[in-house]
Amino acid sequence: MPSFASEQPARGFRHASVLLDGAVEVLIHDPEGAYLDGTYGRGGHSRAILERLAPQGHLLAIDRDPQAVSEATAIDDPRFAIEQGEFARLDEIAARHGLHGRLAGVLLDVGVSSPQLDDPERGFSFLRDGPLDMRMDPSRGESAAGFLARAGEGEIVAVFKAYGEERFAKRLARAIIARRSERPFTRTTDLAEVVKAAHPAWEKGKHPATRVFQALRIQVNGELEQLDAALEAALEALAPGGHLVVISFHSLEDRRVKRFIRDHVRGDTDLPRGMPIRDDQLKRRLESLGKARRPSAEEVQENPRARSAVMRVARKRY
Repeated sequence: MPSFASEQPARGFRHASVLLDGAVEVLIHDPEGAYLDGTYGRGGHSRAILERLAPQGHLLAIDRDPQAVSEATAIDDPRFAIEQGEFARLDEIAARHGLHGRLAGVLLDVGVSSPQLDDPERGFSFLRDGPLDMRMDPSRGESAAGFLARAGEGEIVAVFKAYGEERFAKRLARAIIARRSERPFTRTTDLAEVVKAAHPAWEKGKHPATRVFQALRIQVNGELEQLDAALEAALEALAPGGHLVVISFHSLEDRRVKRFIRDHVRGDTDLPRGMPIRDDQLKRRLESLGKARRPSAEEVQENPRARSAVMRVARKRY
């Protein structure tokens, strides 16, 4: 059976799907079922899912990025369909395909894809000069350049702290405000150099602009709010017994996923102490399927961007 762990998209940007075999293995429990890939990316997981589906199976994919959706046309399979959209609305998209409440599994591979990082024109990377954009859907919303041009110091500090966990958020925000008074930020390497010069304590092996760029990307794309909404939408779109598989790449995402699964495993705990109640009244809607899983040393060696990945899996009870 051929492997689709790596693809070579039309523009030459290579993408390796993280935790490919493990994610698909725990996702597919009924080869004849309908599944949803909420983050198509460059199709590594989707292709691997299709390899394991029976002729009666079905796969619906979603991606915000129009480039990803365009490249999905290369999959010529009657069992496959894709829509451009936010995975926060996956329940609505599933409903349009007659799959709401019927999905055997939902896979969410959260974050930015390698082709987005590697394409300078998308503006995600501080290592490659390009327009300071960072939008997953370049046709909608405010770019990173737009945010830095209009946000006050306090808002910039808050974003750097909350989404980048940057200790020197205030110092870096002040440097950005001072420089933009001379000319606006429009290029990625320009911003990276200002942050680099202003940062007082570089982390070993990490570019000093890493946390700032992460924070701006999350802000521009509303990633954490999108993830919260997607988890709730997935729970409603799954059929009883359906599997939810989520791969995240930093602690801000993983904490949300962990808390979501934990809360729905515990059920309704806001009840008066000592109140007699049956187990079925606790509204325990999820069952956790094992501990968090991480990529193997071999996968990290082959794909260093996989090193921070965490996968969590749950089954819908009802």
